[in-house]
Amino acid sequence: MAILQNTMLMAMTAIGVAALGYLGLCVLVVLVQSRVVYYPARSIETTPGAVGMDFEPVTFAADDGVRLTGWYIPAGDRRAVVMVCHGNGGNISHLVHLAGLMHRAGLGVFLFDYRGYGESEGRPGEKGTYLDAEAAWRHLTDELGVAAERIVLHGRSLGAAVAARLARSRRPAALVLESGFTSIGDIGAQLYPWLPMRLLTRHRYNALKYVTQVACPVLVIHSPEDRMIPFDHGTRLFSAANEPKQFLRISGSHNSGYEESGSVYIDGLDEFITAHVG
Repeated sequence: MAILQNTMLMAMTAIGVAALGYLGLCVLVVLVQSRVVYYPARSIETTPGAVGMDFEPVTFAADDGVRLTGWYIPAGDRRAVVMVCHGNGGNISHLVHLAGLMHRAGLGVFLFDYRGYGESEGRPGEKGTYLDAEAAWRHLTDELGVAAERIVLHGRSLGAAVAARLARSRRPAALVLESGFTSIGDIGAQLYPWLPMRLLTRHRYNALKYVTQVACPVLVIHSPEDRMIPFDHGTRLFSAANEPKQFLRISGSHNSGYEESGSVYIDGLDEFITAHVG
């Protein structure tokens, strides 16, 4: 009897230790979440001018007073302007090559950094990125004088959720979601299926919800070779979007698909914008 009692006590102790360890891991996930979600870079490595594009440095403020920075690369008055909401890593200097592809297609480009990225003040957070995108839109329309019917919102990776949320209320000419995920919770659940990630996520970025509320034409771009954001996230975003919509299948990795796809990427983007914006 004593042996049985000792065995049961040891088993209960082991279960208790395991439960405490699991709980501690859940707490750790909550505490370090921002460090996992955001990878801002402060150093500006290049500018559009370095690759021969005329551009205008801009500074503006979000509603909570945080000072933000960006670049405006103009094009002809009859062509669309692409407002890019970038991903969770780097800063706008890492998008100069992408901006060059768009500009050579005759498109204007507006790049801006979220708070905590590049030369923008503050620290990143979900609410902050939404405020920053709203401020960028206001600056592009009110200060730079670009009409909403000429603006294409373009969200890459985490920026897909930011752009989709903004498109719900601002009614741009079109919305492009490139290499986007359905939500942070869905990504977390795939990476760590043994943890209740959908309950633990403080940063939601629910692009799947936002895209259902978008009324403008939507282009979803994704690569089946993307190892960071699985291809099914792109197909699910496409399925949830309202008509008119289009899916552009590219090739290559998460961060370099637009380069590795060659003309497929820029031709597909240009055809979509021409069809829906002009």
